[in-house]
Amino acid sequence: MNAPATTRKGYLFIVSGPSGVGKTVLCNAIVSKFAPDVVYSISTTSRAPRGGETNGQEYFFCTAEEFEKDIGRNEFAEWAFVHGNYYGTPRRFVTDNLDAGKHVILNIDVQGAMKIREAYPESIMIFILPPTFDALESRIRKRNMDSEHSLRHRLENARKELDYREHYKYTVINDNLDAAINELTDIFTGYVQRRQVEQPALAK
Repeated sequence: MNAPATTRKGYLFIVSGPSGVGKTVLCNAIVSKFAPDVVYSISTTSRAPRGGETNGQEYFFCTAEEFEKDIGRNEFAEWAFVHGNYYGTPRRFVTDNLDAGKHVILNIDVQGAMKIREAYPESIMIFILPPTFDALESRIRKRNMDSEHSLRHRLENARKELDYREHYKYTVINDNLDAAINELTDIFTGYVQRRQVEQPALAK
C-alpha cells in the first residue's frame, strides 16, 4: 500500500523597498505569473474597509479590540500601530500556506521585514531599489497624493529604508518595469523549480 507523499513547505518571500518604488505592481505581477503556487500574504487591520474592499481579499478586517486580543494570543508574526490603526501579518495564514506547500509573498516595510525574518529565518529577502533617489522623488510627486510636508516625510523615511538593503539577499532595480518583472521572475522561478524537484515521490 502506498503511503501519501509528504508535502514540502513552501518558501516565504519578503519584498521591501521605499514608498513609490513600485513594490505592489511587481508583487502583483509575480502572483499572476506563478498562481496558484505563489499566494499574496493578506494582512489584518483594525481600520474600516474602504470602497470596494472585501474582507479576506485586500485585508482581514477586525476591530481594535479584536486585534489587541490577537496580539495577546501571539497571533501575529509582526504588527504595528500606524496612523491610528493596527496592521499585522497573521502567523496562521503564513504558516498554513507554507505548510501546504504554497509559496507566500509578503510586501512589507523594512521594520516589519526584520521582525518577520526573526520568525521565519529561512525567508528569501528581496529589496526593490529606484534607479536614483531623484527618480523616486519624481514618482512620488507624480502621484499628487501628498502635501509637501507628507512628501518630505516619505522621502526622509525612504532614505532611512535604503540603508536596510544590505540585509536582503537580492536587490532589484525598478528602472524599467518589464526588466524588473523579468528579474524577479528569474528569482522566483529558481526557488519554485527547486521545490518542485525536491517533492518526494510516493513511498512504496
